[in-house]
Amino acid sequence: MLHARARRLRAALLALPLALIGLGVLIGALLQGPPAEAGPQGIHKIKHVVVIMQENRSFDSYFGTYPGADGIPMQNGVPTVCVPDAASHACIKPYHDTNNRNSGGPHDHDDAVGSINHGAMNGFIFRAREGLINACTSNVNDPRCSRTPGNPDVMGYHDWHEIPNYWAYAKNFVLQDHMFESDASWSLPMHLYMVSGWSAKCTTARDPSSCVAAVQAPGSPPGEPQNTTGAVPHYAWTDLTYLLHRAGVSWGYYVADGSEPDCADNKMLCKSVPQNAKTPGIWNPLPWFDTVKLDGQLGNIRSTGAFLKAARDGKLPSVSWVTPSEDVSEHPPALVTAGQAYVTHLINTVMSGPDWDSTAIFLAWDDWGGFYDHVAPPKVDEQGYGLRVPGLLISAYAKQGYIDHQTLSFDAYLKFIEDDFLGGARIDPKTDGRPDPRPNVRENARILGDLTKEFDFSQDPRRPLLLPLHPAFT
Repeated sequence: MLHARARRLRAALLALPLALIGLGVLIGALLQGPPAEAGPQGIHKIKHVVVIMQENRSFDSYFGTYPGADGIPMQNGVPTVCVPDAASHACIKPYHDTNNRNSGGPHDHDDAVGSINHGAMNGFIFRAREGLINACTSNVNDPRCSRTPGNPDVMGYHDWHEIPNYWAYAKNFVLQDHMFESDASWSLPMHLYMVSGWSAKCTTARDPSSCVAAVQAPGSPPGEPQNTTGAVPHYAWTDLTYLLHRAGVSWGYYVADGSEPDCADNKMLCKSVPQNAKTPGIWNPLPWFDTVKLDGQLGNIRSTGAFLKAARDGKLPSVSWVTPSEDVSEHPPALVTAGQAYVTHLINTVMSGPDWDSTAIFLAWDDWGGFYDHVAPPKVDEQGYGLRVPGLLISAYAKQGYIDHQTLSFDAYLKFIEDDFLGGARIDPKTDGRPDPRPNVRENARILGDLTKEFDFSQDPRRPLLLPLHPAFT
């Protein structure tokens, strides 16, 4: 019995240090509190999406000679492609254009169809000559006509000499070399697609069922050159802000004070229209969306100055769209350098602000502006895709020097925003609670790429790349 007691005492003594160690671990855990929650993962590291939309450049006109991109076909540095010009009886090859001011060409739906020419991609000069004749015959006293070259410049391309900042963004972040405009047409349908995934014409206010697809003429706000009757358009279908507002996700649409230059009906020149955040226009369509008005969200349409302040203060909304004024839009005849400086200022401001590490900036040009591109766009439906345009991703989590060869359109921005902030919900008549008769859900197109592949969310946030507003133009 004595031996049994001794054995129990010995076992208790041996267990004592283990108990004390366990007690120490417990006390330490209590002092440290509960384990820290993991931060946002993957796409959700992006808390702010900024879409900067410029004007009227094709991919080949800006990045056709960028190394590694699907650019202008070359052999020994000489283009192997050309476009016939009936006026000179020659086939014109792409050439390096060092001019700061361009003319471009007309860019409505008929021009898109004619330029593509069943995939031959050889109608650019014909459409440009026709557009120049039509424009300057009816606007002979317009000073812009005196600056218009006698021959079309749509075969010209720029490179790092003229647009060094854009090439620097491509080198340090992501270049998208198969970004296509969503609609084979001009600015207004493109900006409608940018915020809603559709361009349509509606006959009745607040009645989405009255809307039908409109590749060219969805109805322009009063005061626009395209609106000859003064009728108020009804954008009655569903846009992304409806889903964002319902989910409590903040958004802002920012408009530069100034003017807008675009015009339809195969014209390259028309009277400029005053523009600010309070004036609906071809670059500012949201004020005419029923959803925006009914949700009381008109106040979210603000000046570019409000965007810059929000970026400086670290108060960017979850989703921002930023549109230019005519003088900084790069829409011919605006100076290329003026547009590059404006875009650089926007990006530098975001990079210098508290939100940089959690922001994705998508930069694109809304249509091809008549300029040559050699890639035939894939057909998704009766409205698109349109011609190829430049596209860039700039973010602290962007892969460095990555060229994304996926097929993309502006619908990819909607898809990324929906995946990031809305749990993958789509602007879909079957699920969004507000049916409209859109023929398809563009975000779900099988051909559409996934923008998350342009990010490396495992890397530490990249440092800002602050660039000069006015680099040397060589």
